[in-house]
Amino acid sequence: MKKLFMFFAAKWLTRTPLGLAVLGLGWFLTRRRRQRQEGARPPERRAAAAHP
Repeated sequence: MKKLFMFFAAKWLTRTPLGLAVLGLGWFLTRRRRQRQEGARPPERRAAAAHP
């Protein structure tokens, strides 16, 4: 359900340049947070997560 909501929110935001900027900022912040979380994992877990 959350993914469906995110899809429609993204589709709605792409209609304006400001919406595209908001989406880009959200993408950048999410990417940074994921990288930080992966860096905190032990190396063997990081390798296992990369190849399920």
